[in-house]
Amino acid sequence: MKTAWVLITRVVSGMLVVLCALAVPVASLGSDKPKPRSQIVDSGSFGVFVKGQRVVTETFSVQQENGASTVASQLKETTGTSPSSQKSELQMTASGELIRYEWSETSPVSGSLTVTPKDEFLIEKITASPTAKPAEQPFLMPNTSVILDNNFFVLREVLAWRYLATNCVSEGGAFRCKKESSEYGVLVPQDRTSIRVRMELVGREKVTIRGAERELMRLNLSGEGFTWALWVDEKDQFKLMRVLIADDNTEVVRD
Repeated sequence: MKTAWVLITRVVSGMLVVLCALAVPVASLGSDKPKPRSQIVDSGSFGVFVKGQRVVTETFSVQQENGASTVASQLKETTGTSPSSQKSELQMTASGELIRYEWSETSPVSGSLTVTPKDEFLIEKITASPTAKPAEQPFLMPNTSVILDNNFFVLREVLAWRYLATNCVSEGGAFRCKKESSEYGVLVPQDRTSIRVRMELVGREKVTIRGAERELMRLNLSGEGFTWALWVDEKDQFKLMRVLIADDNTEVVRD
């Protein structure tokens, strides 16, 4: 399960820049043709650990350019005799509307899917193999719905930014967030299903990452049958630093 949305509005508290959206504002009209604007909002990698053993590395980037945002990710297994490789790309407008989502797997089997909006539907097209005819499945969901596909943790980061943009404000130089939950309609393309998830702010906690203790902001992401703990760094643009899925003995840590 994963999802994301975007609009970049900056809320400054000291040196803090809060990413409320991922899209670059449209350039002002003028006699000269506006130059393309591109910005890397975040990039890096996450290590996925199961029972303390690293099993997957996710390499990702979040980029905004010319009023649109692109969230790209690639997964590579670090164990097994025939490790798999997956990649995804989510494209959105400046107002947070889905343009296109793509997922593909190149090994050990090949397959792909796309999600695009059409009228009041999201249309998913699934191709099981390079020679197979695509199957199509519609979902009655608005184009602002969250995409939270399996295994891509950067999509959880973007959902956290969306939540914080809605629930947090800067007051008198201090950054304050309401401890209220928000619900989101989510599409999980690889599962070909839609669900509802809830995110809520827990508060600041001290956690140990790579042997160092840090104070981070904790959010809980939950749905039917699951609860995840997410920690973001409010001193570094609310980047996702750690995810704990206790029921699966799984931990995700930013490299």
